Amino acid sequence: MVAAIDSIAHEAILFSMVGFCIGGLDDLAIDLTWLVSRIGRRPHALPRTLAACDPRPQRRMAVFIAAWDEASVIGAMLATALDRFDHGDYRLYVGTYPNDPATIAAVADVAARDARVRLVIGARPGPTTKADCLNTVWRALARDEALDGRTAAAIILHDAEDLVHPGELRVFDTLIGPYSVVQLPIRPLVDRGARLVSGHYADEFAEPQLCALVVIAGPGRPESGRTGNAHLQPLPFSRLPARAYQPSRDRP
Repeated sequence: MVAAIDSIAHEAILFSMVGFCIGGLDDLAIDLTWLVSRIGRRPHALPRTLAACDPRPQRRMAVFIAAWDEASVIGAMLATALDRFDHGDYRLYVGTYPNDPATIAAVADVAARDARVRLVIGARPGPTTKADCLNTVWRALARDEALDGRTAAAIILHDAEDLVHPGELRVFDTLIGPYSVVQLPIRPLVDRGARLVSGHYADEFAEPQLCALVVIAGPGRPESGRTGNAHLQPLPFSRLPARAYQPSRDRP
């Protein structure tokens, strides 16, 4: 009996080891690509400080936020963004669903107090995919641009629980154009009441931010559709992964 249990444990450990090795090959490929890019990196003329990002004149920035079942966070997120953004020309477009009245009410409350917030209600009940929601928001932007006679220089993607940086729109406004995509590093906030979970999440988050973004930025590689990301207009959101949309409270 003991020998049988020992044999099963040995096979299980061997199976796990093989699985971990296979699962780590993609991480190894990213790390090696990052190392090669660091060794062969050429100097570039990007602004080195936030103070150097001062575009004149400022261009319109359109911030897209997909929101399904986000009533508990979206109001505070929008109010904070409006208070923090250090840029003179931007609009926040929030995509919602007709069967999510709580989120609609939270966004409408902020929009009633600030015209820079645009509530967009899709035709189909949710949740759908994030790409579908953002396509609806993009069509609303296109209608606004036709009415205003002005085109947004860039579309910025954010999630409903993001805490935005005050200077990010200035960075995007400075870099978009010479670059078709600009991705800012994202800093996860650690919940001191749940250090084990949120600390592990922060560690896992830091690795792709330091390495994977450098690999993604390489020539000929696919564009990113993650949060804190600006795209030169126009942007076909149907190219984003068609994953099911999940509310932010389900994330770590």
